[in-house]
Amino acid sequence: MQQYVDKNLLSGLSAVILEGTDIVDFKTWGYMDIESKRPMIDDAIFRAYSNTKIVTSAAAMILYDDGVFQLDDLVEKYIPQFKDLKVLRKGAKELDDTEALKTPATIRQLFTHSAGFAYGLFMNNPVDQVYVDQRVMGSESNLAEMVDKLAKLPLIYQPGTEWQYSVAIDVLARLVEIWSGKSFVEFLKERIFEPLQMVDTDFYVQKENHDRVTTHYAPVNMADPMAPGLAQCPDLMIGNILEPKTLYCGGGGLVTTIGDYTTFIQMIIQDGEWNGKRILKKESVELMRTNQLPPGMEIKLPMWKMKNSVFGLGFAIKNAPAEGEPDAAIGEYHWGGMSGTHSWIAPKRNIAALIFTQRAYGFWHPFSHDFKRLVYKAMT
Repeated sequence: MQQYVDKNLLSGLSAVILEGTDIVDFKTWGYMDIESKRPMIDDAIFRAYSNTKIVTSAAAMILYDDGVFQLDDLVEKYIPQFKDLKVLRKGAKELDDTEALKTPATIRQLFTHSAGFAYGLFMNNPVDQVYVDQRVMGSESNLAEMVDKLAKLPLIYQPGTEWQYSVAIDVLARLVEIWSGKSFVEFLKERIFEPLQMVDTDFYVQKENHDRVTTHYAPVNMADPMAPGLAQCPDLMIGNILEPKTLYCGGGGLVTTIGDYTTFIQMIIQDGEWNGKRILKKESVELMRTNQLPPGMEIKLPMWKMKNSVFGLGFAIKNAPAEGEPDAAIGEYHWGGMSGTHSWIAPKRNIAALIFTQRAYGFWHPFSHDFKRLVYKAMT
C-alpha cells in the first residue's frame, strides 16, 4: 500500500483486517493532507459515499424485522406518487420516448438496484442528464422533495428486468422516514449508531472534529487514473460535509471513521448483534448476504469490473474468485464508495477487511483489489 502513496496515487490509507470479529491487523499509511504532510491518524474521518448504502439497507431491514413491510410490497403502496410511472423505451434518445409501466417496482427491487431508476452518473440514457439538470440529488433538497422530483421522470427500464446502479437506496431512505415517522438521520442514530457507539458517524462533521477530516483528492489526469498526481477535489455530490444539511443521502451521504465502520461490519459478521446489542435478526442478515436477483441477472457497471457477481439486500455477492484470489473468495459479500472506502466479508474463510482512502475516481480502485489479494494470501 505504501507504493500508492509514494507514487502520488493516493494521499493516505487506513486498513483493518478481521478474523471472525477479532481485529488482527490495523495499519495506516500516508497523509491526512498531502500539502501539509500531516500523517494519517487512527481516527481520521472519511466520506463513506456508497458504503452508506449498506447502512441504509440495514436500517430498512430493522423495520422489516419490526414487521412494517414485506419485501415484495409495491413501492407505490407507500409512495403513491410512483403510481403509473412511465418507462423509457429501449434505445430511446429523447425523454418523452416512453412506454407504460408493465409491473410496478417492489421494495426488494429497490434494495437490489433493479427497480428501474437511474443515478445521473453514467450519462448513457436521456434520464441521467435530467437528474443532473433538475438536481434530483441536490444537497439543498430533502428526501421527500427528491422523491417528488423522481415521480415526474420516467424509469430507464421496466422494473425487475435489469440491474442498474441507481438512486434506489435513497428512495429506500425515504421509506425509512415514512415507515418510522422519524427523519432518516434520527432513525440511524437511535437504531444503529447509538447502540453500536458509532460516535463519529453522521451526515456532517461537528466543528470540534474538523481537524480529523481527511482531504478529498482526485487524479490530476482523469483519462489515465494510474498516472501520478492528485489535486484537491470538492464534495460535489454530497455537499459540504462540515456543516448540517437537509438531504440525508441514503446512497452516499455519511461520514465515518474506519473504527466506527468496523464496528458496523462486526455486527453484520455476528449475525446482527454486537456487544450485547441486537440490531438485526439473524435471518435478516442472512437475507442481506443472499442473492435476491432473478436467475441470469448479474451486476453490470460501465466502469467497474465485477464479473460473476449478484446482489443481496445491500451487498454484492461474489460467485467466483477475482483474478489472483483463492476459492475462499467465493461467497464474499462487499461494497464500497466512489472515493475509496471498501469493506468485504469472506464467510468461507471467516475473514473480513476494510480499507479507506479519499480519492474520487469512479468505482474502480486498483489499490483495494491489491489489498484484498494480499489479505487473502496472508490469511489463507
